Amino acid sequence: MVSKTIGEGDAKKANEYFSMLVYLLIIVGIVLTLIGTPLIRQIAKLLGADDVLIEDCVTYGGTLFLFLTPFLLQNCFQSFVVVAETPLFGLLVSIVSGLVNVTLDFIFMYNFGLGVFGAALSTGISQIFGGVVPLIYFMRKNKTKLRLTKARFDWKAIRGSCINGLSEMVSNLSTSLVNMLYNVQLMKYAGPDGVVAYGIIMYISFIFSGTYLGFAIGTAPVIGYHYGAEDHKELRNLLVRCARLITIVSILMTGLAEISSKFLASIFVSYDDALLAMTTRAIRIFSLSYIISGLNIFSSSFFTALHNGPISTAISFLRTLLFQIAFILILPLILGIDGIWLAVVLAEVITLFFSLGFLIANRKKYKYG
Repeated sequence: MVSKTIGEGDAKKANEYFSMLVYLLIIVGIVLTLIGTPLIRQIAKLLGADDVLIEDCVTYGGTLFLFLTPFLLQNCFQSFVVVAETPLFGLLVSIVSGLVNVTLDFIFMYNFGLGVFGAALSTGISQIFGGVVPLIYFMRKNKTKLRLTKARFDWKAIRGSCINGLSEMVSNLSTSLVNMLYNVQLMKYAGPDGVVAYGIIMYISFIFSGTYLGFAIGTAPVIGYHYGAEDHKELRNLLVRCARLITIVSILMTGLAEISSKFLASIFVSYDDALLAMTTRAIRIFSLSYIISGLNIFSSSFFTALHNGPISTAISFLRTLLFQIAFILILPLILGIDGIWLAVVLAEVITLFFSLGFLIANRKKYKYG
């Protein structure tokens, strides 16, 4: 919405939207912290924590809840720094924030012996840096078009922003639900080793999928800007170029994952030959999804940038929840544990047909075809 408004040439209105959303996010973060902190033990039990894990869950989760507001701001400003045409600033904040986390992890856990609490505390402090530094930057006079100003709450605009962001919410919620289902199925078909292998895949996936997510977040404000400016030629140009780039990168990244699968697995489980073999095979099967997921992630983000939340949400819902759940439940009955690793691949393949269908069906409406 903010990038679209700037594209329309109304910087003052864009600043009001920007300020309103930031202030609302701060309020929501404080409210959720007050609600969630006292309920952390019940939440941990609901998610399956046993007597061995419950205290660590309460310590870690309760500490992170205290830093929820800066965490939300950190994620929020990653999009706004692109809108403000200062992506390098956002990159530097992210890098320094990560370094702060890693450094304090070592100090708090190794030097001070704070254990789980130290790990959570270092994460929280890094989130303060990642959220508060951009907040101060936009509060002060700066060289960008965005600045925090006085703003009234426009509930119609807030409603529109929430609807437009449904796809991202669906992606995050479904990821949590699907992860729990994966763990249940893996315990059934492979035991604890399967859960370990899946955990390793998720760490690796953060790197590969994070590339696609970063690209989608970075290009969305640019797409929204040209959509607001009604520059249909450039909008079409962006779609074609982005699709080509993602296709090339997807092929390269999938090949890299396949070639380095054993090396990646050995970083975590070189101590156990059987677990290493299982994890290597799991990575090779799961990595096939990278050749498709980039296009689906970008398609969802593309429609978010066009302010079409329903289509964006539909793509996210199909790829991260509906098809994955169906295949996680069905494929193991046919293929055993390989079916679990293959579930995400087939989910991405089928979703791609829907993504292409949405893009073709809406090409005249948004004039990019």
